[in-house]
Amino acid sequence: MNFHFDMIEDKVEFFEAQDLTGLEKKINEQIEHNKAIMLQVHHVGHQMHVDADGRKFYSAVVHFKLKKG
Repeated sequence: MNFHFDMIEDKVEFFEAQDLTGLEKKINEQIEHNKAIMLQVHHVGHQMHVDADGRKFYSAVVHFKLKKG
């Protein structure tokens, strides 16, 4: 039986929350988890949306890449 392991080189994750503090917490937790598989943040994109009732909704996309060297 042969085992073959490939390193994850790119990973994109999406996050959402009702406030910026919650969004930041979710992203920071995932950054720590991804460090274990040698991924670091490459790019972060984020948006804020206000619905018809005036409630704010925050979302983010984080692109992780394999840590070089």
